[in-house]
Amino acid sequence: MKLSTRDANAYFAKPDATKTGLLIFGTDAMRVALKRQQVLGALLGDGAEEEMRLTRLTGGDVRKDPATLLDALKAIGFFPGPRAVFVEEANENCAAAILTALEDWQPGDAQIVVTAGALKPTSKLRKAFEAHPQAYAAAIYDNPPTREEIETALRDAGLGEIPGDAIGALNDLAQAIDPGDFRQTVEKLALYKIGDAEPVSLADIAACAPTSTEADVDDVLMVVAEARARDIGPVMQKLAAQGATPVGLCIGAMRHFRALHRAASDTSGRPTIFGPNRDRMLAQSRKWGPAKLETAITLLTDTDLQLRSAGQHAPGMALVERAFIRLAMLGGR
Repeated sequence: MKLSTRDANAYFAKPDATKTGLLIFGTDAMRVALKRQQVLGALLGDGAEEEMRLTRLTGGDVRKDPATLLDALKAIGFFPGPRAVFVEEANENCAAAILTALEDWQPGDAQIVVTAGALKPTSKLRKAFEAHPQAYAAAIYDNPPTREEIETALRDAGLGEIPGDAIGALNDLAQAIDPGDFRQTVEKLALYKIGDAEPVSLADIAACAPTSTEADVDDVLMVVAEARARDIGPVMQKLAAQGATPVGLCIGAMRHFRALHRAASDTSGRPTIFGPNRDRMLAQSRKWGPAKLETAITLLTDTDLQLRSAGQHAPGMALVERAFIRLAMLGGR
């Protein structure tokens, strides 16, 4: 069965131990690994490896010796509790062995958890899990974590209730850094607050946040937010040559302007912005003001929707560059 993004997040938090298996796949290996770690932890509980209730195999192991997967599924453990066989880095080369294991699976066998990179809809592995009545397939996309996922990560770290301004700051931070870095930040924040009964504050987050993000993308965002329209073209050419994507640039710009809007709308007198460009961004937020920043966010949202539209045929980088020029002109008024 195919899991939607929403259903997948719910299943990862509370997997069904009676099911045959689960396939998690996507282009970002870190995101896939984090979801796999979450589902195995929820499925098996603590001490699974010490109690030999978890068997780890690679796609190469399964390809070389298909019998190892079946043997692991059928093995009877010494300790009570659910069991699982985890197959990492699976691909079409080992699909036949995994499909055989799915067909031979019986109640009482270990559950099959498989991770893979990007799989086309025609992939044998993907089609098998999506068509199986007792197995699931979940695609992990490169989208930033949702507010629900952020709150779950905070709750799992034992941070409890978080004030709204702190949740907003963590959401901005999650858009700016990799999932693994964000998870480390949450863990660091949990350690930082040990023995501190006060709610998580913006100052706490600033103390635990990484000190830098992607410098190359920040270059063009600084140019746009400082209304230097003439400099946008050369920087965009450099980023395109380095492999930057239109959607990635649009997401980065959205994160940047949301942070500026949050700072511009702050009424405490202590607006919080993360990263090495903090002073420049505070100056940008004062120059733009909330009204123009709302217009900028609307323009970026429209551009992002256009980039993701099925009927979009114009070059993506050209669309983003045009949007950046319009933003720079707006900021210079």
